[in-house]
Amino acid sequence: MIKLAKDLYLIEGDNNARFPFCNAFLITGSQTVLIDTGIGVEKLKAIDRKKRIDRVIISHSHPDHIAGCDVLWDRHLMLPEETGEEVHDLLMLGMRFTGSLEDGKKWAAFVRSVLNIEPLGAPDARYGNGDILDFGTVRLEAIHVPGHLNDHYCFFDQESKTMLSTDIDFSSFGPWYGNPECAIKPFIKGIRKVMTFPYDQVCSSHKLPIASAAAKGCFEQFLGMFDRHRQQILGLCDSPTTLDQMAAISPFYSNKLKGTIVQDVFEKNMILKNLELLVRDGLVVNENGYFKQVKTI
Repeated sequence: MIKLAKDLYLIEGDNNARFPFCNAFLITGSQTVLIDTGIGVEKLKAIDRKKRIDRVIISHSHPDHIAGCDVLWDRHLMLPEETGEEVHDLLMLGMRFTGSLEDGKKWAAFVRSVLNIEPLGAPDARYGNGDILDFGTVRLEAIHVPGHLNDHYCFFDQESKTMLSTDIDFSSFGPWYGNPECAIKPFIKGIRKVMTFPYDQVCSSHKLPIASAAAKGCFEQFLGMFDRHRQQILGLCDSPTTLDQMAAISPFYSNKLKGTIVQDVFEKNMILKNLELLVRDGLVVNENGYFKQVKTI
């Protein structure tokens, strides 16, 4: 555990918090509260034996953030108000995350057999944008940041000025927006909103804490990755190219996950979301499924 402030700790997820794991945040104030459960089951059980977790808060419904929640099935569960009923059924959640029944079945089979993920139970309470989750020495303001996912939240501790930026994660991959509901523009807007808070440190779900002096540069670098993604896809349209041809080139995953639901579905979604904006901005045209740059003289 890494102490962030009085009664607030970061618990690093297994495998350096790389997917399918994530960091969790532990509060030991008036209640013992855990934000996200994807640190690894054995680590989760050890924390619970030591501290006895009273309440679980889920920042959003991606699998690396809900993994292990079934271990704490009898604890008070808080979900975002935007989280739908599909989190109670893996097939429905898979359909939400992939956009089709066929791919949803593949996703559900993968997360159950490989990641040992179970669906979430019914929540005991929900929170929404601007709500204050008051745990005495830790007072979290919930900040809705859609774009990464419709129910994605960050949290700002008003007492210690600590920003829990969850999946504004500063990873080298850059922003992830591979589900059908994801959207680039709202994600950028949400990141800029988070940047306006008077934080003294920033802690994400997949990196170690960042001091305020370095945080602005990390935010700007993360935002810059959106433009890098855009330029990558624009470059692929130098000659007429289909979405399937771009996906075969694999600009995001470099074919490291070829044949998996991640690359086959999520990468294609990320390419498509960039194409939609490039077409909207008049930089690319779609001619019968072939995308090509609009050349200027």
